[in-house]
Amino acid sequence: MALAFDEYGRPFIILREQEQKTRVRGLEAQKANIAAGKAVARILRTSLGPKGMDKILQSPDGDVTITNDGATILEQMDVDNQIAKLMVELSQSQDYEIGDGTTGVVVMAGALLEQAQKLLERGIHPIRIAEGYEVASRIAFEHLERIANKFEYSATNVEPLIQTCMTTLSSKIVNRCKRSLAEIAVKAVLAVADLERKDVNLDLIKVEGKVGGKLEDTELIYGIVVDKDMSHPQMPKQIEDAKIAILTCPFEPPKPKTKHKVDIDSVEKFQTLRLQEQKYFDDMVQQCKDAGATLVICQWGFDDEANHLLMNRNLPAVRWVGGVELELIAIATGGRIVPRFQELTPEKLGKAGLVREKAFGTTKDRMIYIEHCANSRAVTIFIRGGNKMMIEETKRSVHDALCVARNLIRNNSIVYGGGSAEMSCSIAVEAASDKYPGVEQYAIRAFADALDAIPMALAENSGLPSIETLSVVKSQQIKENNHYYGIDCNDVGTNDMKKQNVFETLIGKQQQILLATQVVKMILKIDDVISPSEY
Repeated sequence: MALAFDEYGRPFIILREQEQKTRVRGLEAQKANIAAGKAVARILRTSLGPKGMDKILQSPDGDVTITNDGATILEQMDVDNQIAKLMVELSQSQDYEIGDGTTGVVVMAGALLEQAQKLLERGIHPIRIAEGYEVASRIAFEHLERIANKFEYSATNVEPLIQTCMTTLSSKIVNRCKRSLAEIAVKAVLAVADLERKDVNLDLIKVEGKVGGKLEDTELIYGIVVDKDMSHPQMPKQIEDAKIAILTCPFEPPKPKTKHKVDIDSVEKFQTLRLQEQKYFDDMVQQCKDAGATLVICQWGFDDEANHLLMNRNLPAVRWVGGVELELIAIATGGRIVPRFQELTPEKLGKAGLVREKAFGTTKDRMIYIEHCANSRAVTIFIRGGNKMMIEETKRSVHDALCVARNLIRNNSIVYGGGSAEMSCSIAVEAASDKYPGVEQYAIRAFADALDAIPMALAENSGLPSIETLSVVKSQQIKENNHYYGIDCNDVGTNDMKKQNVFETLIGKQQQILLATQVVKMILKIDDVISPSEY
C-alpha cells in the first residue's frame, strides 16, 4: 500500500490495517482482471458446440457431476477470484433469461477481453474501448434483427420448433436421441402453453428421472408421476375414473397443542380411550367415503390403524406426498387441497381417468402415474438412463430444450447456427467501423474480431483446422452475401446451415451479445483492486 506522509515526514494511516491489504492499480489491475476472465472462458471454450467436450466436477462432499452446460460448470466450480465470479454470474443470467447459450456467452466475453488487452497494450484508454464495444454491440444487435427469419408454426405444424430444439440438444451428451427428446420437449411445452398470450409456465412441466432402462425409454406423460407407492401392499394397483381427495391433514387422532397427561388406572378406561381413537379414524375414513373419494393422497403419514381401516373400507391411499407435487396434482386433476376432514365436499375432489402403480425392473421401485386428467395443463417428462449422472445431465439438456421451445413461442424469430450469425455480424461490424472517426473504430474492429471466436472454437472442437475453415466460410459469406454459411461441425458436407437445419433463437443470440458486452465494459472500468491479503 502507498503510505502518506505529513509535512514533517511522519507516516500516517489512511486505510484501516493497510499493511494487511494488497492493492493492484492502473494497467496492472486491468491486465490481472482480464487474465482472470480469460481463464474462465478458456475452461468453457472446449465444451462449445456439438463436438464439445464434457467436464467432470467433484463437489467437496464427493458428488460427481458430468456436464457441458456452461452455467452448471461455472456454478459448481467454486470460483474465488472476484472477476471470475462476474463471469459465473454472466452465464447464470443467460441461463435465467434464455436458458440456452450459457457456454457461448462466456466464450464471447473472454474473446472481447482478449481483444481489449491488445488495445490496452497499444495505450488506448479503457473507457474509449468500452465505448467502442457499446457501439459495436448495437450494430451487431440490429444486424441480427435484419438477418433473422420469422418462423411459422402452429399447434399442428410443430416441425420448426422440433428442429430448433434439436440444435440445442445436439451439443449435449444425449445427442443420439435428440429427435425423440426434442419432440417430447415441444409436446410438453405446447401442452402447457397459452398460445393467445404467447406465454409458457415451465413450472407446470415436471421433469422426473429414474435410474435404469435406457435413454430411449424416456417418455412424456400427460399427467403427474409421483415417486411413491400405495400405503398398503394389498390396495388395488389400478383405479379408473378416480376421484381424488387431496389432503394436508394427517390420519391421526387430534393432539392437543399444550402438554397433557392421561391417567388410566383401570382396563375399562383404556378400552374407552381405544374406542374413542377408533371412532376418530372411523369418522375420518367415513368422511372421505361420503365425499365420494376413490383415492386419498395425503401430505402426512397414517397411523397403522388408519392404514388398516382404509384397506378394510377399500379406499386406496398414498402418503408422504411432497407439497410441490400436491400442488401439481391439484392443478392437473382440477381438485382442491383440503386442510381439514370437515371441509371435504364432492366438488373439491380431483378427477383423473386412470391412476396406476407401475413397478420398474427387478427392484422394489414403484411409482404412481396419474393420467387422463380433467385439466391436462400439467405434464411430466419421465427420463430413464443408465446411471445417475446421465439422468442429471439429461434433465439439464431437456431443460435447455424446453427453454428454447418457450422462447420460440414468445418470439418466433430465428437465426442460423453453426457460427453463421456471429460471422455475419462480424462482417457487418467490420464494414460499419469505417464510419466512426477516432479511437473507437479500433475497438469496433476488435469487437468484430472477437465475434469470430465462437465459429473458431466450433471449428477447433470439431477437429477442423480453425483459421483455415473460418476464412473459407467467411469469404463464402462475403462473396455470395449469404448469411446461412456456418461451420460444418458434423461433417455433413455442406456449410449451408439452412440445409443442415441448424437454428438458434434470435433473442438468445441478442442476449448473448448484450450481456457479454456489459460484463466486459464493467471489467474494463475497474482500475484499482484493494483486497485483504492472503496471509
